[in-house]
Amino acid sequence: MLERLELEAFLTLAEELHFGRTAERLHLTTSRISQTIRQLERRIGAPLFERSSRRVTLTALGRQLRDDLRPAYDQIAAGVATASRGNVVPRVIMVGFSGPWCGNLMVQAANLFRERYPGCVVSVEEIQLVDPLGRMRSGVVELQLTEFPIAEPDITTGPIIFSEPRCLMVPADHPFAQRDSVSLEDLADTTLITLADAAVPRYWMDYYFPRHTPSGRPIPQGPAAMFWPEVLVHVSQGTGVSTVAAQAEQFHSRPGMAFVPFHDAPPIDYGLLWPTSNRNPLLRPFIDTVCELAGTRPPNGDSE
Repeated sequence: MLERLELEAFLTLAEELHFGRTAERLHLTTSRISQTIRQLERRIGAPLFERSSRRVTLTALGRQLRDDLRPAYDQIAAGVATASRGNVVPRVIMVGFSGPWCGNLMVQAANLFRERYPGCVVSVEEIQLVDPLGRMRSGVVELQLTEFPIAEPDITTGPIIFSEPRCLMVPADHPFAQRDSVSLEDLADTTLITLADAAVPRYWMDYYFPRHTPSGRPIPQGPAAMFWPEVLVHVSQGTGVSTVAAQAEQFHSRPGMAFVPFHDAPPIDYGLLWPTSNRNPLLRPFIDTVCELAGTRPPNGDSE
């Protein structure tokens, strides 16, 4: 059996890949962490980390051990954290997503999470673009995978899970439809479908539905949609155009529309966010599950 310090030192170093940061998180000295890892490697009989003067990486055996130990450790940590508060262990976590490509990943994570934590219920729902934070602030959703940027004092943002190139969705008979690419300046020469933004942060609207081009030219504003299907209808009927992620073509392509890539627009980043005040002990292991499936490094420290 592994001793508690060996387990915590190994899993933390496997996450941080840095002895100094590992020591800080565990409130120990760097030499104590090094000694503990060497002791664990001697017990196992093989190296778990490859060390150089510049970096620390996991060996193949180290990666396997991390993957085997992490779910069980998270479940134990969740139980201990809840018991220390004198609460009943929450068996439900509610997660949300925006965009079907985000939904696919969250459903995969939910299925894997249920396998690892039998008896837990994972509720998955789509978040509407016109109210990206309302479900979270009302307590219905505890974790979201959604478009960044999000900068709110009551919400914690985690890692970027993936980035998507940005495209312009246009009517099939639009002059832009025949181009190989478009620029942000081209938006001044068309009409941009927008969102009804009563509950949408202004900085988020400006990032995805700008009112001016980079040079300052005004962008004609079209109808303000309440729901994504309305945007699709407006574009297919020739009312205007809309900026979208490149993957939208796989999910929303229909007769009467074309998808043209931008050659100068920043990508659309999709990341995790959760209420800063959330205390559900299932939150961190679910975040780790999403990051594992996406091949993304999990956030440092506690997500509670």
